[in-house]
Amino acid sequence: MVVRLANPGESQSLTDLCVRSKAHWGYDAAFMKLSAAALSVSEGDIAAGHVLVAVDDASGVIGMACVLLEGDASDLDALFIDPPASGSGVGRMTILADPNAAAFYERMGARYLRNAPSDAIPGRTLPFYEYDLTSRTVA
Repeated sequence: MVVRLANPGESQSLTDLCVRSKAHWGYDAAFMKLSAAALSVSEGDIAAGHVLVAVDDASGVIGMACVLLEGDASDLDALFIDPPASGSGVGRMTILADPNAAAFYERMGARYLRNAPSDAIPGRTLPFYEYDLTSRTVA
């Protein structure tokens, strides 16, 4: 699997993925109709570089995320996984953390995995976390 920026022209196929992902949970037609605007991926967000896609060689695009900047913070505006890829780990990210930030990541719901080599200082190890972006855990 690789993660890349969404390409211009992918808005409809990504919107379709979002709809499939949401519908997978058994929502009725009325709910899905009300959700249509929120499930739409805009060409503007793609052009601005806000939309990332996860691509699997065998299946093509299997997930998408839209991250919007809001002042000094970022907002995970959308994260959808194609139902056949659900449970495959597509919705997870890893964090190589500064030790001083470890408590913050834990409060945000990240799970400590192990210490891992620093990407900057040879011989130094840092806490390595996993965060499941699909979880509903809120700190």
